[in-house]
Amino acid sequence: MDIFINITTDDFDVGQEYQKLIDANHQDGAAVFFVGRVRADDSSKPVQRLELEHYPAMTKKALMQIAEKAGERWSVNQVRIWHRVGEIHLGEQIVFVGVSSRHRQSAFESAQFIMDYLKVEAPFWKKEYTADGEKWVEQADKDIKASQNWAVESPE
Repeated sequence: MDIFINITTDDFDVGQEYQKLIDANHQDGAAVFFVGRVRADDSSKPVQRLELEHYPAMTKKALMQIAEKAGERWSVNQVRIWHRVGEIHLGEQIVFVGVSSRHRQSAFESAQFIMDYLKVEAPFWKKEYTADGEKWVEQADKDIKASQNWAVESPE
């Protein structure tokens, strides 16, 4: 399995990331990707921007472990994770998770698995800025439950 992880302040080009999943990759019949963006309704006041902080070595190691877990559960040949940090404004992209596999079910499930685990296991700290000020965001119960659901589901 080929794993690419990039944690950066730079934005990404979705088309280029998709192209990298499929370039010279004739064994896989499925490529699935997810793009997360800053949305306005994360809290009671509209979000103007986010600030994401992390510990680089720790974060990259956690993302690598999540990708490897996906590879242990499904027939995944490529995983691409691009996560932005720093200041990110309303409507901008935050995360890209792309997966290629021989079959669509493995690609869909492994991409969702990666996102569900990324939300609770990757050491990112997110601060929201609204018209009323700033606040650190805690993990959402729905994200914790989503990652826990994978513990009881059987692999392909």
